[in-house]
Amino acid sequence: MAEFIEKELDWDDEISHESDFILLPEGDYNFKVTGFERARHEGSAKLPPCNKAIITLEINSTSGKAYIKHNLFLHTKCEGLISAFFIGIGQKKHGEPLRMNWSKVIGATGRCKIGIREWTNNAGEKMQSNEVKKFYEPNNSAQQTSSGNFGGVFTPGKF
Repeated sequence: MAEFIEKELDWDDEISHESDFILLPEGDYNFKVTGFERARHEGSAKLPPCNKAIITLEINSTSGKAYIKHNLFLHTKCEGLISAFFIGIGQKKHGEPLRMNWSKVIGATGRCKIGIREWTNNAGEKMQSNEVKKFYEPNNSAQQTSSGNFGGVFTPGKF
C-alpha cells in the first residue's frame, strides 16, 4: 500500500482516499499520543488569546483506529487541565511542579474518558464528534496497566 502524502489538489485530480473517521461510543479508553502541534488561540468570550497545544490521540477500537484532536490552552485558567494531561501520561506527580516537556509527549500513553460532542455545522446539519472529558492518573483503578495494548473500552469486572 502506498504511503498517503498530503498535498493541495488540482480541480481535475483523481481522488481515492476516503474518510477514516470513527465515532467512538462514550467510555474509557487507552490512548497513545501520535501528534503535537504548536498553535495560537485567537481569544474567545471565555479565554483571552494564548498559545495552545493540539494533541492527537490514537485509540484502538473494535471499529479500527480512531484519532481525536485535543486542545490544551496554555493559560492559567486552564492550568488544571494541562496538569491532568501531564499526570495522565505519567510526566507529572500530584503536588509537584512540572516544567512542560513537549518533546516527550509524542509516544506517551495513558487512559482517558471519551464523550460525544454534538454541534451544528454552518449548513445547519447536526454533527457529532468525540472529545476528551477526563485524563486518568496512571495508577487510577479505571486504568488498565497490565496490557501493552493501548486500545479498547474498559469494562469494570470484565477480564
